[in-house]
Amino acid sequence: MRHMERANNEMRPVTIELDFLKDAEGSCLISFGNTKVICSATVEDKVPPFLRGKKEGWVTAEYSMLPRATATRTQRESTRPITGRTHEIQRLIGRSLRSMVNLKALGERQIIIDCDVIQADGGTRTAAITGAFIALCQAVKWLFKNNKIKAIPINAQVAAVSCGIVNGVAMVDLDYNEDSSAQVDANFVISSEGKLIEIQATAEGRPFTPEQLEQMLLLAQSSIADLVKLQRQVLGI
Repeated sequence: MRHMERANNEMRPVTIELDFLKDAEGSCLISFGNTKVICSATVEDKVPPFLRGKKEGWVTAEYSMLPRATATRTQRESTRPITGRTHEIQRLIGRSLRSMVNLKALGERQIIIDCDVIQADGGTRTAAITGAFIALCQAVKWLFKNNKIKAIPINAQVAAVSCGIVNGVAMVDLDYNEDSSAQVDANFVISSEGKLIEIQATAEGRPFTPEQLEQMLLLAQSSIADLVKLQRQVLGI
């Protein structure tokens, strides 16, 4: 039995609290066990310079972690250059969300999703993606309600979960203790249609087999199906 007495195919308790920030066009607090992320959406009636005049919108993301989100204090990134890890996670979140959006139907406007980790216990990027989709949906509904767009431009849902090989066994939704000792660390981003959006998988020492990758994918598919159901329940769709 793994840490927290979970089965290998069992996620930590997942909760989503809507409207966590009163002024944002969309927001939620999402928790994967002890990992907690505030996701908020901001609508801007402008697009980045490379999209000006092209009659389509943009969805992007920023990611940060509070100094004491972890066991030891981390220096704020506002006081130092952004790390490669943060930059990579921001781009992952943005790519994941844009894959679900008809950017032309969004019009010449930008939705920025801020993902702020207030407590980290593994799986922060996957919790951020799952919660970011909630905030994005709220922002799009706000645009539709205020007659700024003619139709909802979201094609499908997106959610994400981490997996890994720990002591030779495939497991889903690793917490920090499991992740820090895993032989393989992987993240899966999958749509509500079951289509793969992104897979990140890294051997932490020895190479892993195609069979182990398939084991992790099956775990991820099952867990993301549950996350998609929770997203629908929370959003009332």
